[in-house]
Amino acid sequence: MAELQMLLEEEIPAGRRALLDSFTNLDRVAEYCETNYVQAADKQQALEETKSYTTQSLASVAYLINTLANNVLQMLDIQPPKLYSATITTCDNNKLQTVT
Repeated sequence: MAELQMLLEEEIPAGRRALLDSFTNLDRVAEYCETNYVQAADKQQALEETKSYTTQSLASVAYLINTLANNVLQMLDIQPPKLYSATITTCDNNKLQTVT
């Protein structure tokens, strides 16, 4: 049960926070790329830089989603079977909530 508790209290909330942080960072990258392209003397170079940032950003988000999804699946696998039929346990803001 320690593994379940760690997933619910640490790993899953941390993954969620990482995705939210990524959202903020993606917005900053988009603003930078737009400004850079508008002001760039070499539009082709600015476009290539934007493509590179886009590829890196998408890979990062895909990794975060994969990690979070794996943690959720792991949580479901180790939960006691009776919890599946009785309740759904969710984790929001580092607090456990039971929904019946």
